[in-house]
Amino acid sequence: MLALKAENISKQYRLGQVGTGTLSHDLNRMWYIIRGKEDPYLKIGEENDRAIKGKSEYVWSLQDINFEIEQGDAVGIIGRNGAGKSTLLKLLSKVTKPTTGKIYTRGRIASLLEVGTGFHPEMTGRENVFLNGAILGMTRKEINRKFDEIVDFSGVERYIDTPVKRYSSGMYVRLAFAVAAHLESEILIVDEVLAVGDAEFQKKCLGKMGDVTKGEGRTVLFVSHNMTAVKQLCTSGILMKNGRVAHRGDINSVLENYIINELSPTIEFRYIEDPGKKAQIKKVRVYNNKSAETTEFGHNEDINLDISFINRNVNKGIRVNIAILDKFENVIFITRKVFEGKNENNFTVKIEGGKLIPNTYVLSLAIDTPSVELYDVIEGGIQLNIIETGHENFLAGDTDNGIITPPVIWM
Repeated sequence: MLALKAENISKQYRLGQVGTGTLSHDLNRMWYIIRGKEDPYLKIGEENDRAIKGKSEYVWSLQDINFEIEQGDAVGIIGRNGAGKSTLLKLLSKVTKPTTGKIYTRGRIASLLEVGTGFHPEMTGRENVFLNGAILGMTRKEINRKFDEIVDFSGVERYIDTPVKRYSSGMYVRLAFAVAAHLESEILIVDEVLAVGDAEFQKKCLGKMGDVTKGEGRTVLFVSHNMTAVKQLCTSGILMKNGRVAHRGDINSVLENYIINELSPTIEFRYIEDPGKKAQIKKVRVYNNKSAETTEFGHNEDINLDISFINRNVNKGIRVNIAILDKFENVIFITRKVFEGKNENNFTVKIEGGKLIPNTYVLSLAIDTPSVELYDVIEGGIQLNIIETGHENFLAGDTDNGIITPPVIWM
């Protein structure tokens, strides 16, 4: 029995605009529809490829998506950042409507797309549990029956009568996931928010989602950059690339296709000389222990950085700061090197394997002095993806199920 069906769905956005754009565009659309003709703005727009600048103000975040999902399936949706995964989940959750195509669903949908989705910040945790249940169409009696189980799973019992605006992001996601997983919906949709929780809670969530599919026969759609978690939980997968379905099939074939064909083999950092800067970063190279340039590392792999910079006009000691941040811009790792003299310098930094839990991170660099005068900075241009084990062992099914080392700050 089908639980979900996507039929030729596409989603178009106009860059820099909220809604459909200008009044003239809306009137044009209406005039064409009245005359029974195709929307003229569906004929324009570019593919969602963030590697190129593009010329059109219209972008297809998703294009021509077709698939069917059976009841009880656990489906992993994977792909690089910007591939369209989250947009697809928003359409399936009915948060937004597709520009073209239709989505058919059977049963109620519980979705967890970002931290605090559906929570009212001024209401307590208890009140939000009942609010979310009501939104999902459940009666107060049904919610009361599940309430103690939800609170126990979330681990926030002590704060259940505190307004959720005072919760940390970890507490938010614990309670939000507990509500979504325990209320009686037929379809559970989970985005990457589980990355907010600690390793123990991630393991607990994966166990619960496994119970939901295998024991309760509910359908789960799961987006994550943790390839081991996807392989452990899901039986089939969808690989997204530039807003399209690049591959669909059993989870092993989808993961293999992603790792072999989609992972970026090189880091691109373009140096543009600026004589007006007293000091400037010239080169950043990221590579593994086999000297292969890459942005993907197994959980236990060392991350190596070759960095060069030029000091044009700083007389006192100059510092090069290297930081790794998570997607919420929290500093996970930081170190620095201090140099003397006006010249060009080259140095290497090694981040030992096991320091970072599987997740997506951003590498940032800055040049300053102890008086905190900033000369150059690189922010957000280099992304690092950490998966739980190396590619070779992962593809062979030899996964490392040991304890995940929590994030650290090392100076």
